[in-house]
Amino acid sequence: MSFSAWLSLLAICCLGAMSPGPSLAMVVRHTLGGGRAKGIICAWAHSIGIGIYALVTLLGLAVLLKQAPMLFNAIAIIGALYLAWMGVQALRSKGGMSEKLAAGKSTDAYTAARDGLAISLFNPKIMLFFLALFSQFVVAADSLVGQSLIVLTPLIVDGLWYTIIALLLSHQSVLPKLKQKAALIDKLSGVVLILLAIRVVVTI
Repeated sequence: MSFSAWLSLLAICCLGAMSPGPSLAMVVRHTLGGGRAKGIICAWAHSIGIGIYALVTLLGLAVLLKQAPMLFNAIAIIGALYLAWMGVQALRSKGGMSEKLAAGKSTDAYTAARDGLAISLFNPKIMLFFLALFSQFVVAADSLVGQSLIVLTPLIVDGLWYTIIALLLSHQSVLPKLKQKAALIDKLSGVVLILLAIRVVVTI
């Protein structure tokens, strides 16, 4: 995988992690309800789920690329349409996250880890996102190093981002500012997702 291709992957993983949604709400819930440590536990448990999805998606697409290239291209096109749809939805979003960023009840470490892993593993939108995203990178990842980067990049980015969220929310004055930036993050994500969808179609 070239450095420029990895930078593209890194940028999309960052935007995907930063986009407000149920995963953010879960980390916020455990941070505000159980403290900084519980938020960090929830964050890295969530990232493990992301890594599992990334690995499963990568292996599946790699097999399709070798055995059924036409089916692989069809999935890539459908994935591009899905990315474009996500982009439009993000652009139309009002960033209304107030009800999702509510503090939760006090929790223990096990509950924080369980919820973090579950919110990623049982979210089918994450699998769809990876199917759409990885279709353009599987071709570039023709070595074990490249394939490892495809799996580890979203895992580490996700864990680091939500760890930062947990650290920031240890100071509760940060939460209102996060809510204010939700709409901006959505708009930025929307533009990038649409551009990525165009790139997928062009490179097929």
